[in-house]
Amino acid sequence: MKTIRRLIYGEVLAAIALVALGFLALFFFFDLVDELQYLGKSSGFNAADIYQIRHALLYVGLLIPNHLYELLPISVLIGTIFVMARLAQSSEYTILRTSGLGPWRALKLLLALGALFVVFSFAVGDYLAPASERAAQLLKARYQSKITIGQTGAWLKEKQAYNTYVVNVKELTPDNEMRDVQIFEFNSKGLIVSTTQAPLAAFSAGDAWQLNKATRTEFAVQTGMASTATPKDTAKVNRAVLESYRWPTEISAEMVSVALLKPERMGTIDLFNYVRHLDANGQTAQRYEIEFWKKVFYPLSCLVMVILALPFAYLHFRSGGIAGYVFAGVMIGISFFLLNNVFGYIGNLRNWQPWLAAATPGLLYMAVSLGAFGWLVLRR
Repeated sequence: MKTIRRLIYGEVLAAIALVALGFLALFFFFDLVDELQYLGKSSGFNAADIYQIRHALLYVGLLIPNHLYELLPISVLIGTIFVMARLAQSSEYTILRTSGLGPWRALKLLLALGALFVVFSFAVGDYLAPASERAAQLLKARYQSKITIGQTGAWLKEKQAYNTYVVNVKELTPDNEMRDVQIFEFNSKGLIVSTTQAPLAAFSAGDAWQLNKATRTEFAVQTGMASTATPKDTAKVNRAVLESYRWPTEISAEMVSVALLKPERMGTIDLFNYVRHLDANGQTAQRYEIEFWKKVFYPLSCLVMVILALPFAYLHFRSGGIAGYVFAGVMIGISFFLLNNVFGYIGNLRNWQPWLAAATPGLLYMAVSLGAFGWLVLRR
């Protein structure tokens, strides 16, 4: 078994590496072509900061870990199908079967290899890809001068001891500072208490934001007695311009980055903490919960792919027929990738359970792979 394991693992790992390298080269080329339109442009703040070809190559290179994370299950499927089909075509797998490699032993062998890719996929998707994606966005922001998600920026909400705060951050700079910050304060009755606006804010120590040149407007409502002995409310507006204003808050830099960047580009722990923050402040967290569970289940799809590839070893090929089965593997991998994204959107629109929306594609393909294994391998 040690010799068989060395043979199969060596063939499969080489095939998967070759497929993954081909996909990454293709995406690298597409990303680089897309970046050519930004060459020669500067941020507008420093004329010396010009976006050059070396910056584009570095930016595209930093996107590779995220592409690797997305393409790893497809690469595992295509590479394993190619090896299994080639072994079947050359009758090598028949020899292995007569040497004692039964269906369950072969399944156990491939599951061990799939578990290795599960760990590798989790490490890439949870540690390497988020760090490289953030570095890529900061590099791009140096020459575009901002990180934003449209015209209105990011909106966050926080409940404190007595009042509720709604915060709007328009942009995040490469220096990890916030631009065009607005803070709206509401009391327990839902009435606005104050507004604070600042062109620039920074994260300071002790769970607080430091707002520079802040304009703070307070709305004070006092209840007095009129001449007829009836209560009478009087409103008063106080406005002040402060050179520096410290606002205590538990909204961290990671939470602002989460709101400004795509949730699928974040780590599992960051997503979990952000979901807890949204739940604690009475905000909908459906989209981020689905992305969290997708982060949990997506690496496990490598196990599904190796199970799906095993029945190809038990097919009987004619000369030259292997290309059709490899093409079928490509189509299966692409369909899994598309279905995984579609179920995320459908689950968000239909308000499904987040874990169900994230796990359904994997469960469907697991059922198909086990059904093919049972029918083709065990019965035939």
